[in-house]
Parts: sequence; structure tokens; C-alpha cells
Amino acid sequence: MKVLFLSNLFPDAAAPNRGIYNARLVHHLAPHCEIRVVAPRPTRWLPPFWSPQKCVGRAEDTAFAPLFPPTSYIPKFGSRWNHKLMARSLRGTLRAVRAEFPFDVVLASWVYPDACAVAELAREMEFPFVAIAQGSDVHQYLQVPARRRIITAALNRAAAVVTRSGELARLLCEAGVAETRLHTVYNGVEAEVFRPGNKAAARAELKLPPTAKVLLYVGNFLPVKNPLLLVDAFAELARRQPEKQFLLAMLGEGQLQAEILRRAHERGVGNRVMLPGRRAPAEVAQFMQAADVLVVPSDNEGVPNVLYEAMSCGLRTVATSVGGIPEILALDILGRLVAPKNSPAMAQAIADLLAVTASPEKIISHARQFSWERTATEHLRLLASVSAADKAGG
Repeated sequence: MKVLFLSNLFPDAAAPNRGIYNARLVHHLAPHCEIRVVAPRPTRWLPPFWSPQKCVGRAEDTAFAPLFPPTSYIPKFGSRWNHKLMARSLRGTLRAVRAEFPFDVVLASWVYPDACAVAELAREMEFPFVAIAQGSDVHQYLQVPARRRIITAALNRAAAVVTRSGELARLLCEAGVAETRLHTVYNGVEAEVFRPGNKAAARAELKLPPTAKVLLYVGNFLPVKNPLLLVDAFAELARRQPEKQFLLAMLGEGQLQAEILRRAHERGVGNRVMLPGRRAPAEVAQFMQAADVLVVPSDNEGVPNVLYEAMSCGLRTVATSVGGIPEILALDILGRLVAPKNSPAMAQAIADLLAVTASPEKIISHARQFSWERTATEHLRLLASVSAADKAGG
């Protein structure tokens, strides 16, 4: 079976962590099918014009011959047209790829504009496609009426739609996507990278205080991730328990970075909040081995992979009860859930969790069900079924 994977969320040499989980999926599909990658890069269609730098694939992705075609994009006001602009930009690329690599099915990750653009081309070029809904592309985009109509129509033309959580499937079904098209497949975790380790050794390597209670955040500093909620909760926790030494390590980067630092100093915990920047997976795993609790303060989520990674390291989590998070943190041994946008409740949940002895072995055992091998197998089964049905019908 020949599969074409298409998503703007795929790494290149200059942005090696962009769409990293899509890349991991492709790598785990590759031993079982032939697969190529097209990763469109948006270019601004209105003044002031801008174009991305010429992208080069990562060395580890060479086997997939990734292409990074520029695609037209209208920011803010382009909801009615961006999928059509992307389709127009991709038409030549897909025809050229198909002439050399006659793919059986397209797997398109990120529903708007990517999967919606593929839906336009699939009808014109007569190929089947499977869409992947990841999180914000459903939670946020369904709130925009123009995008909601386009997404619903496009996904109803897909042979199947993979959702990263049951909650995403429910939202798409409510929006009008046929339930029979929806298939929930959770992501996996790289257990060889995210594994338990010696806490004291990890802290020594990272130069973290050996006796402090270390809280960890891993993610982009964006409003939907609400890292400021965590800063407020952390300050509240420190205020309630002044006799204890707390440290908050926030791994990531984004538009709220300066505000995070300002808020931390304003709340009197500036010297207890560290921002080491975005880190490679092996370094993230080391921070997880060193930490006492992972905290996920998001306002919306699909299922963040950081949950699987923390569990695979034996680390407990305090998270907001949004999106697909309750589907994963379904057992008390895994952590605590709190209502979103409630910093006192988050502070209390962290304190409660720290007061209870952890059982890392049970957490790690639970994490083993979330493997990339299982994820790849479920995708392959779905893709093969779609390809076979297309050939039988055509």
C-alpha cells in the first residue's frame, strides 16, 4: 500500500520539533507501507507579503522524500478561502507526486485548512483520503461559523476521520460529521526515551535542588495552554506552604513568555520559576525523571502527548478537565483533574497530590497501553480498509 501523508505540521531541519508527533506516526507506519510526505508551508497572500525560507527535511526523514511547497494563506480573514487557496497551491505538487508515486490513499493531519484542501483535490483527482483531527483544529475552529461549515462538509467527504480523543469525535459528530466516519485512535509514546530514571541523578545533571518539590510544565506558551494559570496556582501553593521549597520548571516557548516572567515576579515567585526553553525529547524525559508533578493548565486540548510521556516516566499529573484529558487520567493513581481557569483549585490539587505517596510502577504499567506500535497498527488497518474499498468500487 502506498500512502501520502500531508500536513503543515511536519518537521524540517530548521524546525525539528514542528509536528513531531506526526513525524513519529509516519516513522512507525513506514515499516508496513510505502509512505511519502508533503508538508505545505503557508505564505501570506496579502501585503505585506512574506514567504517561508526554503525548507529542507531532517536527515532522519530522508526516506519519505518530504516536500515543503509554499501555499497561499490569508491571515485572520481568510476562513472562507484558505482551504481553496491551499488546494490551488498543492494541485501541481500532488499531480507530480502521484505521477512518480501512485499513492492509494492520502492521510491528512490537521482538519483546516489541510484536510479541507485535500477534500477539494480528492474530489477533483479521484483519490480516497483519511483525515486526522488533533485538538485545536476542532475545539477552536468549530467556533468559527465559516470554518465549521467547511470542516463538516470536507470531513463528510473523507473515507474516515481519525480523532485523537473520544471528545473530539463527540464534538465533530455534534457538528454534523457522520458518526460512522469517526474513529478514535490515541497517540503513542516513545517508551525507550520516556522511561523512569533516578530522580537524584536527574536533578544533579539538571542542577535542580535535591530536596525541592519540582513542578513541571511542557508545552507552548500560548493562551489556549494557559500557562499563566499555572503561575498563579504555583504562587498560591507557595503562599499556603511557605515552609516548603518549591520550584516550577516551564519547558517551551511562545508569545506569553514575557508575561509569564512578569506574572511570576508580580506574584513573588520570580526566583522559583525557571524557563529553560524548548528542549529535545531526551531532555524533556530527564526533567520528567527529576520532577514531582507534571501540570497541564490548558483551556482546551485533544490529548496532549505530554500526558503519555509523563506516565511512561512514572510521573503523576495535575491537569484541567478539558478535551480528552479525562479519558487518559481516568485513575486516581495517575493524578488529579481540576476545573479549568481555577488557580486555587489547581494549587489545592497539587498540594493534595504531593501529600500522597506515588506508585510509579502502576503508572508505568498503565502507560504501556499507549504505544506507537498500537497506534500505527490501528491507522494501517483503517488505511488498508479505505484503499481496498476504493479499489473495489473503482
